[in-house]
Amino acid sequence: MEPVRAELAGADEESVLADLTGMLATLLDEYGLDDVEVRMETTFNRDLELESIDLVTLAGLLGERYGDRVNFAEFLAGMEFDEIIELTVGRLVEHVVQSLEAAEAV
Repeated sequence: MEPVRAELAGADEESVLADLTGMLATLLDEYGLDDVEVRMETTFNRDLELESIDLVTLAGLLGERYGDRVNFAEFLAGMEFDEIIELTVGRLVEHVVQSLEAAEAV
């Protein structure tokens, strides 16, 4: 198992939101939507208009940042279709924080 890097230990919602905002800025820049404000209540589908291929890209970015401690595909697999459509940045932030906390506890 990959060791938890010092800067990820004790990650909180604010720092994870900042990480995700940076990742999303990379994705949104490709569509010319770099001026969209990303907040906890921002939805991936309705507000950011991300498509499934964008979520695959986001999964890769999450993997690069957090390694195997955060499994985005597994997170989505546990949801119903409507839940995925209404997925908010905040819900993903909470998942990342919980995953990192669980990795620290091991």
